[in-house]
Amino acid sequence: MTSPNPPEATSLPPYEVGRLGRAVLDAVSTVVVGKRDALELVLAGILAGGHVLLEDLPGLGKTLTARSFAQALGLDFRRLQFTPDLLPADVTGSFLYDQRTHDFTFRAGPIFTNLLLADEINRTPPKTQAALLEAMQEKQVSVEGVTYRLDPPFHVLATANPIEYEGTYPLPEAQLDRFLMRVSFGYPTADEEWNVLRRRIDRRVEEAQLEPVVDPAMLVRMQTALEDVAVEDSIGRYIVDLTAATRAHASVLVGASPRGSLALLLLARARAALAGRDYVIPEDVKEVAVPALAHRITLRPEMWLRRVDPSFVVTEVLEKTPTPASGALPSYARPAPAPAPSPRAGSSPHPGPQPRARATP
Repeated sequence: MTSPNPPEATSLPPYEVGRLGRAVLDAVSTVVVGKRDALELVLAGILAGGHVLLEDLPGLGKTLTARSFAQALGLDFRRLQFTPDLLPADVTGSFLYDQRTHDFTFRAGPIFTNLLLADEINRTPPKTQAALLEAMQEKQVSVEGVTYRLDPPFHVLATANPIEYEGTYPLPEAQLDRFLMRVSFGYPTADEEWNVLRRRIDRRVEEAQLEPVVDPAMLVRMQTALEDVAVEDSIGRYIVDLTAATRAHASVLVGASPRGSLALLLLARARAALAGRDYVIPEDVKEVAVPALAHRITLRPEMWLRRVDPSFVVTEVLEKTPTPASGALPSYARPAPAPAPSPRAGSSPHPGPQPRARATP
């Protein structure tokens, strides 16, 4: 694979990211019906450069969502079905002996792609699950002491069934923390389900094919554009307060780590860019708080008996944490103060124009 990120590539303005993002969502929504909010979360996770865990019941479009995003984003796509007998080499690749050259050559595994669908990731043993950790965090793969870089963009969309536990290996907290967010779709309404059937009848074939809206190089430019989305200081402290509040909650044994704060920051920037804004507002943080933090929380044992869900904890934290109202410029974006001019005789010092605060919508 060759890297789709040429040195001369430049970022896009946020409004252009929003326009392209909406076009991608419109394309995916022609196949995945009635789940616009969940699809926006998945796209935000991809734009933020992270990996997404799709946890829901069978038959609700998890695999279809991954394939549709790969087609709309123009990404190379591979699906890996995780089973109890899957080995780490089946994920990363291995060295094979070539009788023609009398040497060992590396055969790349399915992880060498742009978008990897790790289907039913909780059905494979921890040793194979761990084979994904280095790739997800470091964007590289080490085999037999040799390290191979993964070309950007690289994203893992993993699926898991939340109710079937027989023959499964639950993901450890360390690996759950590597997923930027966890998204669920839920059952469609009656009208949405009929719309699925109607579109299948009109299509006359089982598989739906989407035309690419962007290409990998453009996706990298969209991801780079998030660095230009401003985050005011009060918004940043609001993110920190939310994450810290999960650690102090009475129902929580282990709260979200600082990686949770970073996830909130990245996803809030992505939501702002999808809305065409170059600044983050508190509502951006609130919309991604549950998907970004709930899977990073470990409840006390007695809470499982009471059927308390981690998402309820995050919802309570959102309700109790004061929302900032400041619209000032972020401290890192404020221009350095200009030296005061020395007053001339008979004149009084006159301050220069001050930066105007941005009003929070």
